[in-house]
Formats: sequence, C-alpha cells, structure tokens
Amino acid sequence: MSVAGERRPNALALALRTLPETERAAFGPADRTAGPPQWAVVAVGLVLAVLFLLGVGSVAPATMVGTAALGLALGFTLFHSRFGFTSGWRQLVAVGQGAAIRAHMVMLGAASVLFAVILSSGFALAGEPRASVSPVGIGLVVGAFLFGIGMQVGGSCASGTLFAVGSGQSAIVLTLFGFVAGSMFAVFTHTFWTETVPRGPSVDLAALLGYPGALGVTLLALAAITAGTWVVARRRRPPPVERPPSARGIARVLRGSWPMWAGALVLAALNAAVLVVSAAPWGVTSAFALWGSKVLQFLGVEMAGFAYWQVPANATALASPVLADRISNLDVGIMIGALLASAVGGAFVLHRRIPGRLALGAVLGGIAMGYGARLAGGCNIGAYFSGIASFSLHGWIWAVVALGGTWVGLRLRPLFGLANPKPADSLC
Repeated sequence: MSVAGERRPNALALALRTLPETERAAFGPADRTAGPPQWAVVAVGLVLAVLFLLGVGSVAPATMVGTAALGLALGFTLFHSRFGFTSGWRQLVAVGQGAAIRAHMVMLGAASVLFAVILSSGFALAGEPRASVSPVGIGLVVGAFLFGIGMQVGGSCASGTLFAVGSGQSAIVLTLFGFVAGSMFAVFTHTFWTETVPRGPSVDLAALLGYPGALGVTLLALAAITAGTWVVARRRRPPPVERPPSARGIARVLRGSWPMWAGALVLAALNAAVLVVSAAPWGVTSAFALWGSKVLQFLGVEMAGFAYWQVPANATALASPVLADRISNLDVGIMIGALLASAVGGAFVLHRRIPGRLALGAVLGGIAMGYGARLAGGCNIGAYFSGIASFSLHGWIWAVVALGGTWVGLRLRPLFGLANPKPADSLC
C-alpha cells in the first residue's frame, strides 16, 4: 500500500537494489536520465587515447595503430550498447528471456556476411586475412565449460571485463586479475593439453561447403536459434528487459544506452574492420597470457623456455613490446574507449567497497575463464563471435558447451553473493 504523494521507485531502481555492486554499476544511476558529462575524466581519457596511439605508432606499423583505434571504438560501443554476453546467457537459462540472444544472432549474422566477403576476397591491409578456426577436441569442451561457469561466477565475460574496468568498476579488476592468473596456469600446463590430451581436427565449414554454402548454413542456424528463443519465451513468460539510463534524441549516440540491435550491428562492422585492418578477427584473451608472462619476466622468471612460448607466433609476441601485440592493443583500446564513453555519459564511477564473497567470486571466475579460454581456442569473442563468423565448427561447439557451463554457474552464484534473475510471476 503506498502513501499519498509518495514517489514510487521505477522498475529499474527496484532491480538495482537487489543487484551486487559489480552488476549494479553497469546500469549507472537508478533513474532514466543520463548524468552530466564528467569533463575531467573525459580529458584524462583523451590524453590516454593519444598517448596510447602514439606509443603503438612508435613500435608498430600503421596497421597496428589502426587496430588500436578500432579497439577504442569497440570499447565505446561495448559501453554504450552494454552488449550482454554473460547477462544474455544468464537471462536465457534462468528465466527464458532471449532478447539478448536474438541480438547475438543479429550480430553473428551480419558479421558472417561481412567475413564471407572479406575472407573470400583475400584482401586485408596487413596481409591475407586469416579466419579464426581452432581444433575440435577435449580441450575445447573442457575450456568452454569452465568459461561458461566463470562468466557467471566472475560477473562478466572477456569483453565485458575490459569495458567494465574502463568504466570504473573496481570489482571487475579482480576478474581481470583472475583472467591473467588463469591464463598463466594454461601456459604452465600447455604441454599436457597439446601432447597428452588428444586434439581433434580444425573444421572449417567454408573449406567444406564454400563461402556461399557455409554462409547459408550459418544464417539458417541463426534463424532457428532466434525462433527457438521465442518458443522458450512463450513457455516461461520472462520479465521484460530493463535498459540503463539514457539521453534522448541524437544525444543518445554519445550519452545514452543504444538499442541492442544497434550495438549488434556496430560490433559486427567493427569486427569486420579489425579483420580488414589487421588480417585477423577480433580476439581478447591471448593478451592476458602475454601480460602475465611479461610481469614474471620482469621479476626474473625465464618464460621463453615454456612450450607455450616456443610456438613461433607466441615467441614473437613474447620477444616484442606489448604495444606491438595485436590483441593487447585491442584490449587496451577497449578499456580506454569505455572510459571515454562512460565519462561522456556521466556514468564513470569508482567503487571502493567490494564485499569479500563478491571479490572471491570475481577472482575465481576470472581464473576459470582465463584457463578455459586458452584450452578452448578463445573466449566469447575469439571462439564464439569470431569463430562462428569465420565458419569454424569450434565456435558452435563452444557456444553449446559454454551454455551448459552457464547453467552450473547460475547455481554457484548465490555462494558469492550474486543474484539471479527471477521469473515474471515472482515480480511485484
């Protein structure tokens, strides 16, 4: 019963009260209006962006500077669209809400069309474009399952961790630390997974069916999944999707929450641009192993002798500056781009208090994702997004297995103080 004149909080405010700090921060203030721009933070972000691009240009060719600039654009887009990989799968499994998954299908479909054109043409600025195709085997299954669990326990995915860190979410820094630690465990156990555990073949659908055939099969599969989400929604009556605060009109481009379909299309175009500029698709997690190994090298540990770093491409990365690494530049660019986007939108907030259980979940979830990504040949970006868009079978298997890991992760979240979505029938 409400008292006359009392202001009732909107649905977003009610929902935010029940969310842990890391997830609540992603939505900004609990009203429907974006805050004023934080000009001091914007200035810091612009300085960092300029220094970043100049630093890359001092150690790498122009195409790498272009790649770093695309990283900035990815961070800006990820923040404004709040594109939910982790939350999208959680909503689907927990309450049958498939809106985010349908946005995934739009993104994957648009990227697949663009990738088919680029890969079949053989044109890229940094050499012949390479698809993201990885082996199908036990490592893929184990790694994707661990990643699915880690996403829900850690509160974010690979790309989400980077844009959350950039926008000031301090607890997600712990997830990033866990990502690096888990990646280092994978470096140390690389021989076991490559020599002891059987590895299957890499299955490239484009090589089997040609690009028109592979694209047709991919689009049909995406359409079937889209239809499936509507069937699930009819049976489970999911609650509506709340969107973060947003400016109105044209200002929404810079200071608001974008529609999910807009974020999907922009991310697809940016991934295709990464492929054209750098000759390989967007990836995230291989940089974490490099960062951890660089730190250990600085502390006097000889890392070059490990089998992981004796792979020719990996050895080149370890021997070169971090800013000469393609994936590192994308990752750093995402964090700076998200910082700028959040500051322009008045949503940059540093959180000082992190509950102990939340901190533990962030670290453990990050470790599971860091380790799992190296076993599976990628994460929600390198395996799921870029893998499916590259017509690699491993991308589809990764998605199915990670969905199973999501189911397990949902049951572990309460142990770390993390809330799960509730069915529509239970909402007031």
